[in-house]
Amino acid sequence: MLEVHCSGTPYEIGHRHGSIAKEQVAGSLKFYQAYFLLKSQMDWATAKAHAAKFLPLLQKDWPHYEEEIRGIADGCGHTFEDILALNVRTEISMGLMADGCTAFYWHQGDVSIAAQNWDWEREQRENLITLYIQQNGRPNISQITEAGIIGKIGLNSTGVSVTLNAIRARGVDYNRLPTHMALRAVLDSSSREEAICILDKSGLAASCHILVSDQTGGTGLECSSVDVKHLELRECKVTHTNHFYVPHEKGVKEAVFLEDSLYRARRINELLESTTEEGKSLTVLAAEHILEDEGNFPGAINRASSDTSGAETLFSIVMDLESKTARVRWGRPTEAIEAFVLRP
Repeated sequence: MLEVHCSGTPYEIGHRHGSIAKEQVAGSLKFYQAYFLLKSQMDWATAKAHAAKFLPLLQKDWPHYEEEIRGIADGCGHTFEDILALNVRTEISMGLMADGCTAFYWHQGDVSIAAQNWDWEREQRENLITLYIQQNGRPNISQITEAGIIGKIGLNSTGVSVTLNAIRARGVDYNRLPTHMALRAVLDSSSREEAICILDKSGLAASCHILVSDQTGGTGLECSSVDVKHLELRECKVTHTNHFYVPHEKGVKEAVFLEDSLYRARRINELLESTTEEGKSLTVLAAEHILEDEGNFPGAINRASSDTSGAETLFSIVMDLESKTARVRWGRPTEAIEAFVLRP
């Protein structure tokens, strides 16, 4: 997986990202242009018009993200509107993006582990990058992201981590923070409490679940375009897949979710309970083993593509928030193309 090391101002960070990952950014753009046309009959000009509706919010409240996106565009030779559309790709789909993912956090004694399998269309696997960011006045960041997107899944130098689960529910609010910028806002935070306060205040533009964790605990933020519900630590853990776990405001209507989401929700809890029975503590290696599970194959925690779905696990990450390191396996964890460690 391509490594990109960035530092400096938001624009400089973005320009470095775009310059070094030029080929992968072009791949991301090609993928989403085809994806929106196939799934939503939406051409790219229409997608960019939807994305532009977020520009007043960014200019008012998040100008540093606008500048970083502008830097990516200049660095890779595409337009600002192209890269903005990548960064609001969840919202362009009107809340109906179908990433299938399984995530969990475990906290017991001095053990704090956050983990996720990120499942998406196989064509996007080669456009993933490892993005390291050093920025003034904010923590250093190590994350795995789709090239061209400023925030995804990873951890920072203060031990704050973030994972993401897509939830298919209609509705977009252009006055709230887009999903992938919310992920970046978590990684820009110095503590779990700070990150939660930011997202509670800003709200999320579309439905998703964001798991925010640090050495002190983990909190699931289950979001729609109108509210944010907290899922707190219970029996040492927070887990999530791809459907709403709790009721939301009247009018929030969940679309048909991945049929295997309920199975994976039950299975991840079973695996955590059996792995830690009789007081045993969870380890990074044990967490990695859990993410290899193929029950309900191919719609498993360790997902594989099939005749009916091109989605599979594109990377697997286990973050040790005490040591502030993460172990990443690129590809399905049982068939990893590469394995490496992140250190912000």
